Amino acid sequence: MRRFIPLVMAAAALASPIVVARGADAGDRPVLVELYTSQGCSSCPPADALLHQLAAREDVIALAFHVDYWDYIFDDLFGKAAHTKRQYGYAAASGRDMVYTPQMVIGGQDAVVGNRPRDVTEMIDRHLAAPDHVALSLSREGGQMVIEAEADAGFVAPLIVQVAQYLPERTVSIDHGENAGHTYSYMNIVTDLSELGRWDPAQPLSMKVRVPQDAKIAVILQRPGYGPVEAAALLE
Repeated sequence: MRRFIPLVMAAAALASPIVVARGADAGDRPVLVELYTSQGCSSCPPADALLHQLAAREDVIALAFHVDYWDYIFDDLFGKAAHTKRQYGYAAASGRDMVYTPQMVIGGQDAVVGNRPRDVTEMIDRHLAAPDHVALSLSREGGQMVIEAEADAGFVAPLIVQVAQYLPERTVSIDHGENAGHTYSYMNIVTDLSELGRWDPAQPLSMKVRVPQDAKIAVILQRPGYGPVEAAALLE
């Protein structure tokens, strides 16, 4: 798997401020939906199918984080210990000590059972109705990705800048375990999640990162400690 080349970073306090267009109304930014799933989980296929529908929406950024704690049933081709760690981080942040699949974490805050479409949709709608405080835009400049962001005046919480690389879609035939004999399609499979640093929103952000030309990338701006996701965007 290709990893990101070390970033070339321009500090947020640039001589010329970065201006990012955004509206003040709710629903201007897409909502990040993280699906915690596994090929060894018999309850997960409906949630994996739902993620396909969510990924087609313009107001949702849907990413699949395959965990590794069901690998004793079936060795998930995309399962990663780092994804399990992230899911447990969310659980600890909300005062829980257990995790499960399929689970969707919406906006870095709210966890719902991933195979319950009505609950998922209602939670997404709640997040879409909330005010936006951070504007984020991504663009390509040669072999680099340019990350630009700006926060509302008075927004003081530091944000972690994260870059997720993902596979848009893969089909897998399951030959043993609870899902044996079935073939499933998986969407937006995260293969790498890197933390680039922390941004002080008191100043606009401008950052350049070298990325493979054909890489599928999402950028996530999140409060520390597995806190709320303030903005997320896909690199087109």
